Amino acid sequence: MTLTTSSPKAGKASTPADTEPSAVTVAELVGTTLASLGVGHVFGVVGSGNFVVTNALRRAGVPFTAARHEGGAATMADAYGRMSGKVGIATTHQGCGLTNAVTGIGEAAKSRTPMIVVTADTPASATRSNFNIDQDALAVSVGGVAERVHSAETAAADTVRAYRTAVNQRRTVVLSLPTDIQGEWVAERNNPAPLDPPQRVRPPEAAVSQLAGLLQSAKRPVFVAGRGGREAGPEIAALAESVGALLATSAVAHGLFNGNPYNLGISGGFSSPFTAETIAEADLIVGWGCALNMWTMRHGSLIGDSTTVVQVDLEDSALGANRPIDLGILGDCAETAVAVLKEVQSAGYGATGLRTLEMAQGIAEHARWNSVDTEDISTDETIDPRVLTRELDRILPTNRIVSVDSGNFMGYPSTYLSVPDEYGFCFTQAFQSIGLGLSTAIGAAVARPDRLPVLGTGDGGFLMAISELETAVREGIPLVVIVYNDSAYGAEVHHFDADDADLEVVRFPTTDIASIASGYGAAAVTVQRPEDLARVKEWLAGPRKAPLVIDARIASDGGAWWLAEAFKGH
Repeated sequence: MTLTTSSPKAGKASTPADTEPSAVTVAELVGTTLASLGVGHVFGVVGSGNFVVTNALRRAGVPFTAARHEGGAATMADAYGRMSGKVGIATTHQGCGLTNAVTGIGEAAKSRTPMIVVTADTPASATRSNFNIDQDALAVSVGGVAERVHSAETAAADTVRAYRTAVNQRRTVVLSLPTDIQGEWVAERNNPAPLDPPQRVRPPEAAVSQLAGLLQSAKRPVFVAGRGGREAGPEIAALAESVGALLATSAVAHGLFNGNPYNLGISGGFSSPFTAETIAEADLIVGWGCALNMWTMRHGSLIGDSTTVVQVDLEDSALGANRPIDLGILGDCAETAVAVLKEVQSAGYGATGLRTLEMAQGIAEHARWNSVDTEDISTDETIDPRVLTRELDRILPTNRIVSVDSGNFMGYPSTYLSVPDEYGFCFTQAFQSIGLGLSTAIGAAVARPDRLPVLGTGDGGFLMAISELETAVREGIPLVVIVYNDSAYGAEVHHFDADDADLEVVRFPTTDIASIASGYGAAAVTVQRPEDLARVKEWLAGPRKAPLVIDARIASDGGAWWLAEAFKGH
């Protein structure tokens, strides 16, 4: 937020004598137009430039959450959109308000989250304004789409265009509202009708036949669904059952096939040894809306030398972008799965493939890290992060929504905390920025108030974003925050080839995070051994009117297994 003096047109201007009684300002028109289109929630930090449009959204019935930092607001809107299926809005002041939000905008843009950042902008004539930056270029530089309100006459159409781009193209749009145009008056107009859902892209018939043929020839097929396959779970699962394929997901789509006995879980760095070995033995891998990048395929180690690779995606530019593929299919995942299933059924084909009772038993016993035996590395003053997370998985209600910050610790909440479905796991990791976790958890909690929100974060990321703990306290969000506290930026400590003197820049004195959290008004407990988790049970049994912060003093894991895999490629 900025402490500024409003320009005459930054707020609501006086109505001219010749204006129609029903006239509204452009800022108000933009707010009501977005509301009528069906945006779900607004997150923001309000300054003079975005005061009127934010309140117009509120008056039109769109709920608002005041964040403590614009970066937090952008990440909250991103997480909200991922978990709710509705368009989230972040709102910022011009210039510095927008620059504060850039990392969150970049994460959303790189994740292709349909989201709109409604930001004020300086008038075109204000070339000497301290707030004057090239906001369009800034948005584009991090992968967003730059849109703006050009005039009072085009304001409604400009706003609808921004919304259509966000929804139909799955893009993060930065909609700039110059403050001089915001204050202009326009006749109140009828609200636009809600837009029809985007039309699904049907795959080419030749490609459908080609994939059907490959499936009929395969003996060990594995399907890996990513972000683009999250809306096609039943269709992908039905095809897999028909052709004898096992199922897996990228980290972002974790939970999509829960309950299926042939679900291997997460493919990639988070895979258990059993899952990684099984995927690597596949003779056909089909990526459904999945980038098949270095994370999901462990730098290609999960793809055998003779494995056929197929990729299904809505975007032509995504096909083969990360590795060579044998077949790329441009089409909607659900439409493609349905079409291929029809083709194989018409051919009278059906196969058991890898779907045997022995495989189902192996998956049940070995595919999850919770069932993998590990040595307890706890000390008198620290707890093994695996022991900690296993116990929390047992204690916390199963109807949860887990968010994960970035860092050396992140494999533990991602793999040891079970989730009910694909809307139980929020993974804002496209930008690989630490410090997004707390805001992610808040946005996810707003999207799914029926579930217990749980955050896994490191001490570095939590302290970087701790101002938003006040937001969670103020909003009364019953959030469980697990801080994996190793008093360091653990990734750098464990995975850089450096001596102790150099590593002093990423090591810190132990911080009493529980005491700090208490100062914000949260419930807090320091955990050094399993019996310390009794306080968690007490909080769960209570009214849960404030967040619970668990300051977990974790033992050194010598470098997380998943991050060791990632650093092989650097």
